[in-house]
Amino acid sequence: MAASSRAQVLRLYRALLRESQRFSGYNYRTYAIRRIRDAFRENKNIADSEKIEELLNKAKANLEIIQRQMVFQV
Repeated sequence: MAASSRAQVLRLYRALLRESQRFSGYNYRTYAIRRIRDAFRENKNIADSEKIEELLNKAKANLEIIQRQMVFQV
C-alpha cells in the first residue's frame, strides 16, 4: 500500500473512532467501535488498490452517517 494511502486509511480509522466516541448511549458507542475495529482488522491485508478504494469510499460514507447522527443526537 502506498504511504499516502496508508496515511489516508489511518486518518479515516481515527476519525471513525473519534466520532463513535460521541454516541451518548453505551450500547451504540461500544457496538460502533467494535464494528469499526473488526472491519479494519478484517481488511488489513487487502492489496488490491481498487478494493482498497472501494472500502475507503464505504468507510467515508459511514463516517458521514455517524456525523449526521451526532447532529440529531445533540
